[in-house]
Amino acid sequence: MKKERNAEIGNEIEKTETEAAEPDCEKQAEALPSKKKEKKRGFDVRNLAFMALFTALSFVVGMIVHFPVAFLTLDLKDAVLAIGAMFCGPVSALFMSVGAVLLEFLTIGDTGPYGLIMDFISSAAFCFTAALIYKYKKSFKGAILSVLTAILVTVALMMGANMLITPYYTGLTHGQVAGYIPTLLLPFNLLKAVLNGGMVFLLYKPLTRGLSRIIPGGKEEKERPRAGKTSKKGTVIGAAVALLLIVASLLLLFFVMDAGIEFGN
Repeated sequence: MKKERNAEIGNEIEKTETEAAEPDCEKQAEALPSKKKEKKRGFDVRNLAFMALFTALSFVVGMIVHFPVAFLTLDLKDAVLAIGAMFCGPVSALFMSVGAVLLEFLTIGDTGPYGLIMDFISSAAFCFTAALIYKYKKSFKGAILSVLTAILVTVALMMGANMLITPYYTGLTHGQVAGYIPTLLLPFNLLKAVLNGGMVFLLYKPLTRGLSRIIPGGKEEKERPRAGKTSKKGTVIGAAVALLLIVASLLLLFFVMDAGIEFGN
């Protein structure tokens, strides 16, 4: 009887200790989601900061140097926006494109609302396409595919947009605009996309790695281990090809399309 009584007392003590420990476990379990939420909020703030940074930088780049060709103007802001979108995610491309074209429209723009629409289509198409593909193919080949696809999509969309919108802000007829496609609009948009694409391919990795070191915990730093293992030789060759495309595009702009160069607004 004494042994049974002692066993019952022991069981009751263990039960009491277990029940006393359970609330602490529940509190810890409840605390975990809040930590995740805090972390998510911090990541969102960092993403917004990067988006604002790239948007402002794209505006500065477009304002500092641009290349007038007939009634068109080529700048390099799409390269900056695409790098930002590949770093922050494809959805950010749309918001950054809106911010960049609105800044230009409200400050130095002289093409009116139609130019604003064309500018947005060009920037959003290029940046969103590049960032969307790169999001799922974070590798050397994925970077090539994302930039090439962005070039093709942008040129195709801009040809359609030129036919629909250009007559309204230039005073040209649709027939006249169609006549400009092979001699001006197609080569201009192709060279603009290739030039911006070359800049993206050349600058994306160095710039985003530098940002990740300055502000740890960004997407690029977290996702880097998933990226394809690119050899140093492949990286050097890719950079050389990108640089060659940039130089070739500039030469064609100046010597074939008779482009000018302007600094400041």
